[in-house]
Amino acid sequence: MFVILVPVVNGNMVLIAINKKMERLMPMMIPLGVLLGFLLPGIFIHLRPFVPWLFGLITLSGALKLRLGEFHSTIREPLPILAFFVSAHIFMPLCALFISSVFFGDDPDIVAGYVLLFSGPTAVMSFVWASLFRGDKALSLTLVLLATILSPLLMPGTVFVLLGARVAMDIGTIAVSLILMVVIPTIIGVTLNEVSRGKISASACPYLDPTSKICMVLVTAANASPVAGRIQFNDLKIWGIAALCILLSAIGFLLTRFIASVIRCNPEKKVTLLFSGGMRNISAVIIVAVSFFPEVTVLPALLGILFQQSTVAPIMGRLFARKGSES
Repeated sequence: MFVILVPVVNGNMVLIAINKKMERLMPMMIPLGVLLGFLLPGIFIHLRPFVPWLFGLITLSGALKLRLGEFHSTIREPLPILAFFVSAHIFMPLCALFISSVFFGDDPDIVAGYVLLFSGPTAVMSFVWASLFRGDKALSLTLVLLATILSPLLMPGTVFVLLGARVAMDIGTIAVSLILMVVIPTIIGVTLNEVSRGKISASACPYLDPTSKICMVLVTAANASPVAGRIQFNDLKIWGIAALCILLSAIGFLLTRFIASVIRCNPEKKVTLLFSGGMRNISAVIIVAVSFFPEVTVLPALLGILFQQSTVAPIMGRLFARKGSES
C-alpha cells in the first residue's frame, strides 16, 4: 500500500506546485487567451460549442473549495455582505451606466457592455488575491458563493432595469445559461465537498485546479475569436473603451473599499471587500455577451479582462492592503 501511495502523493505535490506557479502567471494567462483568440480565430472558434462545459468545469473546481461551515460563520455578521451587494451590484452598475453614457452615449450596445461587465458575479480569483493580501477568507468564499448563486437574477435583471428596451435580450435564456454554467456546478461542488468533509477537494483539486486554468485560457480564446475581426488597434475608440475599463475597474475596487471603511470593518474584511468588489467573473460576462448580445457588446469585457488582474488588482493591493506570506 505504501508503495502505491507514494507516487500518488508525490504526483499531487507536483500538481500543487504547478498550480501555484500557474496562479502567479494568471495575470498573463488570461491575456494570452485573448491573444490566441485574436491571432487564431479560425481554430478557437470551433471550441465555442464546448464553452459552457469548460466553464462549468472551472466553476466546479472553485466550488469544491467552498464549505457551508464557513458560510454559516460569516452570515452571522451580515453587514459586510450587505455592503458588498449594495456597492458591487447597485452603485457600481449605476456608476458604469452613467460614466459610459457620457463617453459612449451614441452606442447603446457599448454602454450595455459596461453595465453587463459590472453586473457580473465576483470572481473566484478574488479569493486568491484576498488570501495573498491577508484578507478574511471565510467572508471571501461566502461572497463568491452568494454572488455566483444569485448571478442568474443579478446579471440579466440589472441590465434590464438600467437599460430596459434600449437593449434587446432574452432574460430567461440568459438566466438558464448562467444556472447551467455557474449555479449547478457550484451546488454540486459545495455539496460534494460538504458530504465528503473536504476529502474530495483534497483529492480532486490538485488535478482540477491546473486543468481549470487551462480551460480558462481556452474559454477566453474561444470567446475572443468571434470578435477578432472587430478589434482594430489603430482605432482610437478601442483605446477609449480600454481606458474606461481601467477607470471603472479601479472605481469598483475603491467603492467597496470606501464602504468598508464607512461601516468600520476590520482590516481583514476591508481587504476582502476591496478584491471582491473590484474583481468580476469576466469570463462569465464574456460568455453571456457573446451568446446573447450584439458582437460589439463584448468589447468592454474582452478588453477589461486584459487589465483586471494584470494591472488594476495588483496596484490596488499594494495601495490598500498588506501582502502576506501566501503566494
